Parts: sequence; structure tokens; C-alpha cells
Amino acid sequence: MEAPKQDIRALSKEAIQDFFLSHKAPSFKGTQVYQWLWQKGIHDFDLMTNLSFEHRDLLKQYFEIKHINIDLQQRSKDGTIKNAVQLHDNLVVESVLIPTSKRTTACVSSQVGCSLDCTFCATAALKRMRNLNADEIYDQVVAMDQQSKLYFQHPLSNIVFMGMGEPLMNYKNVLEAIDKITHTEGLGMSPKRITLSTSGIPKMIRKMADDQVKFGLAVSLHSARQEVREKIMPFATKFPLSELLEALTHWYTYTKKQITFEYVVWEGINDQKEDIQALVKFCRQIPSKVNLIQYNAIDNSNLKQASSEVIEAYVDALTQARIKVTYRRSRGEDIAAACGQLANKLDTKGKETIKH
Repeated sequence: MEAPKQDIRALSKEAIQDFFLSHKAPSFKGTQVYQWLWQKGIHDFDLMTNLSFEHRDLLKQYFEIKHINIDLQQRSKDGTIKNAVQLHDNLVVESVLIPTSKRTTACVSSQVGCSLDCTFCATAALKRMRNLNADEIYDQVVAMDQQSKLYFQHPLSNIVFMGMGEPLMNYKNVLEAIDKITHTEGLGMSPKRITLSTSGIPKMIRKMADDQVKFGLAVSLHSARQEVREKIMPFATKFPLSELLEALTHWYTYTKKQITFEYVVWEGINDQKEDIQALVKFCRQIPSKVNLIQYNAIDNSNLKQASSEVIEAYVDALTQARIKVTYRRSRGEDIAAACGQLANKLDTKGKETIKH
């Protein structure tokens, strides 16, 4: 019985160099292969044209490359592109490319399904099947960089980890992917162009600070009142706001990076004066800015976007407190690509259901 082939992208550059040395070939061949894999995003050994046919055949004998495939691509009337990304085991996640006049932003997934239970998010309705590997996260970025060049005539500008899954529940693989994306031996993107969005896991926020990460941090907050936050984000019972604030203070102390709070306002949930006052008080305790986000309806949800008057009250109160605030209207809502909608048309097996 033939031994199963190893995914070569699970190996370090040094391990690939050692492989060539063990087959009486120079170690720099391993460096060349590593460049093909991570700088150029090549998925086919036959395309590694600076290797001899003999060395390409040697690689094919021992290794494979478990790359993603874009199973379905949908384009919104506003230009947003949603990808159904098929993984090597036939599970599917979604990624989104969001264009503006000056830049394109890739919204990347980190898990198949999600570990958490936010009531307003379609992904949370799916059970978490597994974490994405670093190369699967990296491949999403490569694919959307190619789409950005094809459709918008410039390279990818920014990356946000705001797709399916909780990135901090897949910490090791997410950080390894970011390293590949930002390293000079990878895609070479600046970490300043990357933002990781978390629902707020204090222990892992502290670890990011201790690991001296260089990218930005956004927190899906939605309420600065513990009892309200627990209703819309039930997992928050394990992570009280007091612990989250301590972790964010630790983050700022070690990184000096301002935090962005992502915040949706719902009718009858967090639309009262005390909700606004609680948010202002919370923000005053840590250098931060607030990104108010339009609510995007999902199936089987009774949640409703708050009135424009309430949104204006939030903006006025935050502005008067000298806290930077923006109101972000959603992109790609017509193809269920907006915030909170990913997986809205996925069944529990991860297959895309297309309505014609």
C-alpha cells in the first residue's frame, strides 16, 4: 500500500531544504520551492520552472499541495465579491472582497462554522467543524489579491479577519497565516494593513499583546452592559466586560495600538440612553474608536435595526465625549456577503445552496 503524501506546505523552509539534502540535492532547491509556495502562491509542482523535471517528479512522489478552490463566485451590485471557498475535504467557507474607490479589502474566514453563539450572526448557526489551516487562510488572501487585480486593476489593500469563525479560537494557525502574508519570504504585506476582529476573549487578547503582534485589533462589542451583552452574545457569561477591559488595557500598554469597537444597534436591545452612556463610559477607559455597523438581517432572526434617530444619538454622545465614531453601511447585502451574513445560504454540511 502506497504511503499517503504529506502536504508540503505543512513543512518549514528548513524541512524542505533537509528533504533535498537527504536526496543528494543542494539545499537551495528547498528555498526555491518555499518561494514558489509562499511568495508566488503556486499550487502545482509542474509550474516550479526553475526546478529540473527530476526534482519536480521527486516532489510529486512524496508531497501534495492541498489548496482551496473557489467553488462559486457572486458579485454584488455594489461590486462586492463573495466566494464560496471549497477546502480539500469538501467543506466550504466564505470570503468576501470589498472594493472602494481607493482600496480593496479582503474579509477572511478562520474556521468552518464558529465556536461561539452570537444570536445576530448566521455563521453562529453552524456548528464548528474545524479550524482552517494556515495555508487555507493564506490561500483566501492570494485568491482575493488575484481578484482585486483582475476586477479593480490594483493589488489587495487591506485584510480583515471578520469572516466565518472566531480567529482567537484558532490562534496558532491565524498567526502563522499572518506571518506568511506579511513576511518578506511570503506576500510581503504590511501588518498595519491587517485587522483581527474578535468577539472578545480576554486570555487570547493578552497573549497577542505578549506575542508583540503588529496588526490591528477590533472587538465585536455591541453592548457595554454585561446583562445586555449576554443576551445577544451568550458566551459572554464566561468573559465579563471587566475582564475584557483589563485585557484591552494590557493590549494597549504593550502595543500602543488603539482598539476599534464594532457595534450594531438593535431596536429594543441596546437602543436606550443607558446603553449609550455605558458605551461612552467604557470607551473613556481605553484609547478606542467606535465603528457603528448597519445590521444585516439573517434567516430565523427577529432582530431589527434601530432607528436613525438612535444611531444619531450614539454618534452625538460619542462625538461630544471626543471618541471617534463612524457609521458603516453594509456592502454586498444583496448577495448575503455583509457583516454577520456569511454562511446564511450554507447548510450544516457546508454546501452552498444556490437559488436560481
